This record gives sequence, C-alpha cells and structure tokens, in this order.
Amino acid sequence: MSNNVNKPDQNASLIASTDAAWEEGVLGRSEAHVKISSEASAAAFEKEINEALELQPISIRLNKSLIEDLKMIAELAGLGYQPLIRQVLTRFTDCEKKRILRQVHSEEMKKQSGKKAKKVA
Repeated sequence: MSNNVNKPDQNASLIASTDAAWEEGVLGRSEAHVKISSEASAAAFEKEINEALELQPISIRLNKSLIEDLKMIAELAGLGYQPLIRQVLTRFTDCEKKRILRQVHSEEMKKQSGKKAKKVA
C-alpha cells in the first residue's frame, strides 16, 4: 500500500475545510492551475450544461425599461435576471395550466349535472 494514502481522520479534516478554503480563495486561485479555455470548449461546455438542465436558448425582445426592472428585482432577490425570468415564466405557466384545468373540470361538472337533470325530468 502506498505511503501517500491519507488516514480516514486526515481525510475528514481535509473535506471539512474544503468549502471554506474555496470561499476564502485558498483553493481555486493558484496561477499554476490556471488555463485559458478556448471559445470552442466554452461553447461545448455551455451546450452540455443546457442539455443537462434541459434548457433551450431563445431570443425575445423586451422593453428596455422592463429589462431594467427585472434586473433590479433579480439583484434584490440575489439572482441573475435570466434565472428570474425563467422563474416568472415557470410560475405563470404553472398557474395558467391549473386555471385551465379548473375551467375544463367546471365545464364538465356543469355538463354532468345538466345530463342528470334531464334524466330526472
């Protein structure tokens, strides 16, 4: 067995300090480990992320004032404005689907009660 293998208690202390080390910049800011990524690899990475999250880039034209308002709201919420827009659209879509289902259900119930009334008469 190699002498480089850490004992379990040593690994635990390394893992416990990792989050803080990243946040404080002890890890992840060494020039020895920096490399410039090409535009092609950055585009491929973005494509992988979009596919993994099932995201599809779209183009939409919005009023400048609306974009500024969304950016302000997003900043207050601690988000980017595009994730905020995604949340807004998701909430709206969920509510609309529920509203449509309630409406269809209500219309079906009215039809059913109308049929029952005709049978009784």
